[in-house]
Amino acid sequence: MKNNNSNTKLILLHPYIQKQGTSNRLWLLAFVSFFTIAFLLTLIYTRESIPLKTITTTTPMAAKSSSVSSTFGNAPLATTVINTLIHYASRSNDSFRMTHAELKPISDALRKCSSPCNFLVFGLTQETLLWKALNHNGRTVFIDENRYYAAYFEELHPEIDVFDVQYTTRMRETKELIASVKEQVRNECRPVQNLLFSECKLGLNDLPNHVYEVDWDVILIDGPRGDGPEGPGRMSPIFTAGVLARSKKSGNPKTHIFVHDYYRKVERMCGDEFLCRENLVEHYDTLAHFVLEKMDENSFDFCRNNINTSSSSRASST
Repeated sequence: MKNNNSNTKLILLHPYIQKQGTSNRLWLLAFVSFFTIAFLLTLIYTRESIPLKTITTTTPMAAKSSSVSSTFGNAPLATTVINTLIHYASRSNDSFRMTHAELKPISDALRKCSSPCNFLVFGLTQETLLWKALNHNGRTVFIDENRYYAAYFEELHPEIDVFDVQYTTRMRETKELIASVKEQVRNECRPVQNLLFSECKLGLNDLPNHVYEVDWDVILIDGPRGDGPEGPGRMSPIFTAGVLARSKKSGNPKTHIFVHDYYRKVERMCGDEFLCRENLVEHYDTLAHFVLEKMDENSFDFCRNNINTSSSSRASST
């Protein structure tokens, strides 16, 4: 009888326990379902409300560009910002950096340039990102001799426009190349022409077509290499800059041309021949600042005073 009573109690309690367990599971399921629906609704609402935030978190470069654009808009950079950028660039530990005295005149030319300013730079250097930043809202194009480094730099900084060019000149040929220009000054090496169709030995004719169509306001020559007789030297960039400045079609008739490492023989010799001492307005440390004006297409003299130019070139070569 005791055993039967015990079994009877167990049978009576069993349905109650099963019913209680089912009820708890239903409550748990309802609780989880409620929070799942709430989470999904919150996620959908958030994505619809702030789509820009999602984009900027997935693309850091877009976030940086958006931040700069929202901060400065189309307004020019403040003087304080410009001075700060120049200050820290000149304080770099790199031994090949420009000094503050060299950076400042280039910055001033860009700041005074009418917007949008067209800035052409020969050479990828430690200051490349600085030039892009200082020419805010303008067009900045870089030309470099190293195809692989140009591609790498553009991949690293997609906002930078870099084109590579193959130089065929050698520094040991400088005098012969200058002589060839003088021989062809009324034909292929005219001071006013479209270099895209030129066969002049010192003219760069393999740049992208639009480079020749732009009226450049500021040109900086800080490349290619000039370290030895077999190096390409900067004869072609100096000659090309002189022709581009004199061949402008519209815009500001004046072009600011800066030549870095002007203390070196090749830079000074070609500067005297194709940019001309009469156009040299200032000289800072190792940087020369020329201002050239556009010329009539029937002009065939690079410099107004050929006698003085030739004599100064000979003096600098000795």
